Amino acid sequence: MKFTKNHEWIKKESKYAYIGITDYAQQQLGDIVYVDLAEEDLVLQQGDVLCAVESVKTAAEVFMPVSGMVVEVNHDLEEAPEKINESPYEAYLAKITIDDESELDGLMTEDEYNEFLESEAE
Repeated sequence: MKFTKNHEWIKKESKYAYIGITDYAQQQLGDIVYVDLAEEDLVLQQGDVLCAVESVKTAAEVFMPVSGMVVEVNHDLEEAPEKINESPYEAYLAKITIDDESELDGLMTEDEYNEFLESEAE
């Protein structure tokens, strides 16, 4: 699993990858009440807006950690967006194909992400 400075995670499995928001992100958002999911078959570049997550406090955009195509979205979140709060690393937002796997190299490992969070807290 890799992480971004915008608090997205990406987990590669075989030829696909899953994208979601981190535990830190869901804690900052508070109770999530709505997810505006991406369109399937949408082609996006690294840094493009993938979807939006709304909580009782605010709304946040979720960005593509890598370039690729959305092949599936997690429709369970339409009925139960709170799954992101309950299990942020299981409740993926989108399943994608990756255009350029070398983009993963520019993302943070779990240790690097934890160090990033600590430096942000200072």
